[in-house]
Amino acid sequence: MNTKNALGLAHRFIELPLEKRKLFLEGLSREKLDFRVFPIPAGVIVPEREMLSYAQQRMWFLWQLDPESAAYNLPGAVRLYGRLNVAALEQAFAALVTRHETLRSTFHLRDEQPIRVIHEQIILELVQQDLRELSEVERTVQARLLSEAEAMRPFDLEHGPLLRLKLLRLAEQEHVLLVTLHHIVSDGWSMGVLIDEFSRLYQAYSEGRTAALAELPIQYSDYALWQRQWLEAGEMQRQLDYWTAHVGDEHPVLALPTDHARPPQPSYRGMRLEFSIDPVLAEQLRSLAQQQGITLFMLLLASFMLLLQRYTGQNDIRVGVPIANRNRAETEGLIGFFVNTQVLRCEFDGQMRFDELLQQVRQAALGAQAHQELPFEQLVEALQVERNLSYNPLFQALYNHQSMVADVEALTTGELKLSRQEWEGRTTQFDLSLDTLEKSGRLEAALTYAVDLFERSTAERMIGHWQNLLRGIVTNPRQRLAELPLLGDAEREQILHEWNQTQASYPSEQCIQQLIEAQAARTPNATAVVFGEQHLSYDQLNRQANRLAHKLREQG
Repeated sequence: MNTKNALGLAHRFIELPLEKRKLFLEGLSREKLDFRVFPIPAGVIVPEREMLSYAQQRMWFLWQLDPESAAYNLPGAVRLYGRLNVAALEQAFAALVTRHETLRSTFHLRDEQPIRVIHEQIILELVQQDLRELSEVERTVQARLLSEAEAMRPFDLEHGPLLRLKLLRLAEQEHVLLVTLHHIVSDGWSMGVLIDEFSRLYQAYSEGRTAALAELPIQYSDYALWQRQWLEAGEMQRQLDYWTAHVGDEHPVLALPTDHARPPQPSYRGMRLEFSIDPVLAEQLRSLAQQQGITLFMLLLASFMLLLQRYTGQNDIRVGVPIANRNRAETEGLIGFFVNTQVLRCEFDGQMRFDELLQQVRQAALGAQAHQELPFEQLVEALQVERNLSYNPLFQALYNHQSMVADVEALTTGELKLSRQEWEGRTTQFDLSLDTLEKSGRLEAALTYAVDLFERSTAERMIGHWQNLLRGIVTNPRQRLAELPLLGDAEREQILHEWNQTQASYPSEQCIQQLIEAQAARTPNATAVVFGEQHLSYDQLNRQANRLAHKLREQG
């Protein structure tokens, strides 16, 4: 079937009512044709066109619950070196807003259903702040504080715009551009698209010419309509059957030992700690993955799940894994909310070896890949998971591996050099998130933790424990999980020896009751004994002991 005929059939399919769409897919199945290979048609006019994608629908619901939350803000910062043409920068972002309809979208209720409204134009203000009068140290601190404040400022989905820009001037030829979007119109991949297209548009406008960007084949609303019409016609139920069986009926909350009690309403403040994997260890991990017939992603995911199991003692571990969901040529260049999250589950037992865990992770990952189109939101809804704002449903730890990461530091546009500015403070919806990135031959990582739950020292210790596990894994992948080393040499020495140096000198010429009497005289109100809810001070203990002694003497 040629592309023109396939496009015509896809257009016709979307226009059909639900029952006829089901028959259409059944006919394709009999002919051994997969609807996923059909192109996404642009501009199909049907009543469902204004409906949100499934991912957007959940994001709207969460915003309705807490419109002041910044949990789903996507902040980014780019440091700009060189002579900046502010007018060209504004033109470039105006062109981006015109090019991508998501950046001109707002969201509203109509007949109790959320809909997307795409505006012909939208006013995007570039807020500028000059920090040149501050000292170098003060500039750095103030830039970070302004970035964190911008990241935590909520969006209004009904009034927009859902893209914010702030330009910080640090020196004559040094600026930081803060770009913040709401997740309902963007995702991590989209930020890469935005930076790439901005650099090309900026260069063209700063040189006084028109940018030559290829026309977008479709817009996000075309994808959202195609996805909904296809999944509703039967594909959703097929994939839902797989995921409900995989996840099961019980949905345990990850019981990590935290430094602070989980608050009923989280602040969503996170802290990101970046670190690099030793190059020799990274190469050993790649070699082991190849020997085991798996990907590096599967190996690192298994090691992270093992870390969580060792920390919690739970034998049913679930981790969220985001997928870009950009496996179609039409969607690669769009700014929009495409990313989907899958729940990968592994069950542990005390005798399991690590190579056996690897195979379990491999099967889970392959199964997820074969059923990757089901929106996470639909799984949550189907399982009727109890809504609780204090933690994410189905999983509370996230793992994300990026096998090829573009080096933004290498990006130049005219006289301007761009580099990504990373600050530790950020928003997070999860207890823990581990990112691993393969970048210019290196293996880099970052652990983001919820500051409501953990202290920095705890997160740093987790990073060390994970790297200890990795070293143990490459040394002997057939070791039992419980035998893989978690502690480093220094920590093991501290726990086994330093903390066990508990010997103390006690007055050997006195009996225990005399020692207690002396302590009661020094600190009578200090707690001496605790049993359940009962507490006795040293004074109370001494008095009761005396009464008991007198009673025993009376009894002879």
